[in-house]
Amino acid sequence: MNTESLNRFLYGSKLRAYALMRHTAYTLTGAALGLLIYAHGVEQDPMMLNKLYKAIDAILSIFVLIYLLRIVYAFERAKFLRRTWFEGILMGIIFLNEFSTYVLGFPLIYNLFESIGIPLSVEVYRIVVSLYMLVLLVIELLETKVHLKALQVKPAITFIVSFISLIAIGTGLFMLPKMTNAPDGMRFIDALFMATSASCITGLVVVDPGTYFTLSGQVLLLLLVQLGGLGVMTFATFFASLMRQGIGIKQHVALHEIMESESLFSTKGLLPKLILLTLSIEAVGASIIFFSWGPEVRFESVAGKIYFSVFHSVSGFCNAGFSLFPEGLYTAPVRFSYVLHLIIAALVILGGIGFPTMLDVFSPTAMRRRLGAPWRNWRLLSRVTIYTSAGLLAAGTLIFFLLEYYNSLSSLGFAEALVSAFFQSATTRSAGYSTVDVSSLSVSTLLVFLVLMFIGASPGSMGGGIKTTTFTIILLSVAATIRGRENVEIGNRSIPHSLSYKAFSVFTFAVVINVVFVILLSVTDAQFQIVHLVFEQVSAFATVGLSTGITAGLSDMGKLIIVISMYVGRVGTLTLALALSTRASTAAYKYPAAHLAVG
Repeated sequence: MNTESLNRFLYGSKLRAYALMRHTAYTLTGAALGLLIYAHGVEQDPMMLNKLYKAIDAILSIFVLIYLLRIVYAFERAKFLRRTWFEGILMGIIFLNEFSTYVLGFPLIYNLFESIGIPLSVEVYRIVVSLYMLVLLVIELLETKVHLKALQVKPAITFIVSFISLIAIGTGLFMLPKMTNAPDGMRFIDALFMATSASCITGLVVVDPGTYFTLSGQVLLLLLVQLGGLGVMTFATFFASLMRQGIGIKQHVALHEIMESESLFSTKGLLPKLILLTLSIEAVGASIIFFSWGPEVRFESVAGKIYFSVFHSVSGFCNAGFSLFPEGLYTAPVRFSYVLHLIIAALVILGGIGFPTMLDVFSPTAMRRRLGAPWRNWRLLSRVTIYTSAGLLAAGTLIFFLLEYYNSLSSLGFAEALVSAFFQSATTRSAGYSTVDVSSLSVSTLLVFLVLMFIGASPGSMGGGIKTTTFTIILLSVAATIRGRENVEIGNRSIPHSLSYKAFSVFTFAVVINVVFVILLSVTDAQFQIVHLVFEQVSAFATVGLSTGITAGLSDMGKLIIVISMYVGRVGTLTLALALSTRASTAAYKYPAAHLAVG
């Protein structure tokens, strides 16, 4: 039977076959994830675990069968294989492993990675395959017109619900028995705190992740960090790319402001670029970190060394600040690993300048375009974020060096103190890593840190704060007002007054939120000094993660306030920007001008 005859034979049953495959895949993906959660979070009996893993393998085998059926029912099979090449490779790996394990009695993946000291390969492999299938099904679900009509929601609601869902799932999983080493499991408020801190890539902790969490708990923490780090950008691009029908001007304006795109459709292929760029930077960072661990830092195996490298690379680039060492990077084995500090600082800086800037500066397309036309400059957004970030980085390094040279840096040489000052300046604005004892810093240094944390990273980045562009526009607006100029100018461009109003609105929103929350903390946790409470609150709102050491000692109500602060800091300013981007009602009239004394 030739191809054309086969297509004619299958044509009548194609729709029914696809519907059956889709519903089967939905059911099996849910079952696989449920079994994985039960196996890694609850079940302790080895025999029962073995049965669970066999059930998961059986489900993965059915996924291979479904993929083969999709090939058969794809009338343009060569085109289908090219389009699903990654999925095809994944299904091929599954087939080889299942065949070698259950037919030949030789577990291919397990033996391959066990030989190089990575014994957890099978569990990681099952989780990766199940999550990948879940992503594929979600994409297919959202591309269905029936579901598109149900997802016509405001972008602000999309962001809010996305992060709430991520936090809720993380909280529930953290409370499972096998996620922690605590005999009684994790309390709800602590699980909520850690899930929020990870999802909002803050880095504040009420437990030591390296000792309190089991490997499963640590992997969950890292997964929340990765999803939370990509959250704002990928959620916006993901929904805008898939919701091609029924999409409104609000989504268009939101993406235009975040990515400086010419149109909504120019963001269609952006999600794969963002994910590829993120994973590439994290992979390169993990590789360099792997070879930068000093001899004094000891690991149980090569797998442990790889795991620590990946964990700190992802946490660094996502500006999360989580570490598996008891006192973070201030822990004795890594406190003086200055090469490691510079690598993590570089990852933090890259994660903090924003995806729009990275794509404009580092993408192959942009670099080829500038090579062909060397006179072309970076986009205005890129210039503002890079120059402002560089200025804040230099100022922070110099001020910290001068203020702490005879205090926390007194035991270090000049070059070591300079590296430490540079590292703190880089991480204070978003990442939360520290190579000094924050509780020993002078009050003047803490006040400088407050300013840097409040400003934060750049738009469309992994970091928080009011953002470098907001800070720049406010400074330029103030300067223009003092000089008596009507227009705010930057880079031979005029800044619209509406943009200045938005910048001041975001600034005011952030100030009010922090003042209110500090007052609440002063009531619930009056045992701590007010400067420490202010520092904790601003660190949470700006999703930085630095602390003077009071986080674990906060009352349950204080922890809840910090949870709300982390969440509002992660999505609040963006939601406010989206609200300000909606088209205001217009009226063909203007009230008479009024004069009020100011200042």
